[in-house]
Amino acid sequence: MNGVLNLGKYLFAIPFAVFGVMHLFNADAMAGMAPFGGAIMVYITGLALIAAAVSILIGKKDKLATALLGVMLILTALLVHATGLANAADEMAANMSMSNLLKDIALAGAAWMYAFMGAKDTAHIG
Repeated sequence: MNGVLNLGKYLFAIPFAVFGVMHLFNADAMAGMAPFGGAIMVYITGLALIAAAVSILIGKKDKLATALLGVMLILTALLVHATGLANAADEMAANMSMSNLLKDIALAGAAWMYAFMGAKDTAHIG
């Protein structure tokens, strides 16, 4: 059973690495949704996602990385998806924004649970 549970770290980290690479390759397309800096902000978040994934996979500074990842996900939920929900032109766009908002909130919770219970780094945060 522990072998299956150990897969959780990889199932959690690898999609963040993929999301990060997608941010880097599709920055211009995503720039319209990004607050404060357009494509620059998309590049920054892409690099942050990749850095968090690497940190989780190698177990170095993973507590800090997942704590900050949770903050970034909450900010994304509020600044990108909640705004998209408020500005949705039709029901399909509203449903997509709501789905992404809830996904990011759930992933933020998972990141903070990882920081609290699963991180190998023994540093104290806060």
